[in-house]
Amino acid sequence: MRTWLYKADTRLSPYLYISPFFLLFAVFGLFPLGYTAWVSLHDWTLLSDEHPFTGLANYRELLADPYFWNALRNTISILLLSTVPQLIFALILAHLVNRRLRAKTLWRLGMLLPNVTSVVAVVVIFSQLFGRDFGLINWLLDSFGLGRIDWQAGVASSHVAIAAMITWRWTGYNALIFLAAMQAVPKELYESATLDGATPGQQLRKITIPSIRPTVIFVVIVSTIYGLQVFAEPQLFAGSGPNGIIGGPDRQFQTLTLYMYEHGFNRGFEFGYASATAWVMFGLIVLIAGANYLITRRIRSSR
Repeated sequence: MRTWLYKADTRLSPYLYISPFFLLFAVFGLFPLGYTAWVSLHDWTLLSDEHPFTGLANYRELLADPYFWNALRNTISILLLSTVPQLIFALILAHLVNRRLRAKTLWRLGMLLPNVTSVVAVVVIFSQLFGRDFGLINWLLDSFGLGRIDWQAGVASSHVAIAAMITWRWTGYNALIFLAAMQAVPKELYESATLDGATPGQQLRKITIPSIRPTVIFVVIVSTIYGLQVFAEPQLFAGSGPNGIIGGPDRQFQTLTLYMYEHGFNRGFEFGYASATAWVMFGLIVLIAGANYLITRRIRSSR
């Protein structure tokens, strides 16, 4: 009997230990996902008690809507403008902090401060910086004779302003992830490179980045997923009123998440249509995750 209990405990205990996570994921992750897919196949609004089945009609309507493609272009534009410089700055910052410095812990903790700052506070401050009449950025541009820019009105300028908010918020966080990976790189490599006369920049390109390549890919994918779901920065940048929902008066910076929110909560509670938008976004994220898998496999096979 004791032997049987021992074997059962050995085999079942690991599954019992990890089961709470999977149970909670099934309730709060899988069920909403499946329910959203079901809702997306119906003409589902809160203003009606009947929800007739419409098949893929919501998806066809979505793909034929020019505002959807406008939101997709805006999302990709902001994603590229924020993710690329964000990762470059994070790599450089992590490389610098990984060197011998005084008060090293203080510098490392300081990198996390932008991430713990409220997104509302970040947008308020950056909205002042990018203000048309009294913003610091326009004052600097005017000082150099480059003229003033109405950052919120233009497509490219509004994307740059929103990307700056995202970059400032997440650079330090990503730098800490890179720093954790850099800690595992043997110090002897840097010492040998220093003796050979390699500059810090050469050490970053030739030693650090190749050594932490899987971490770089992970951060790229996570940053990309966040970029596809960006919501608060453009919504708050547009200010109160309907412009906050549609991303400016001309939808110049409406992202996919704002587009989904507009149809789900601002235009007759079209939950079926909003659910179809959510599933299209989910498909984009799955495509990117698949690209990550292919890139990772190619890197491993090339070693």
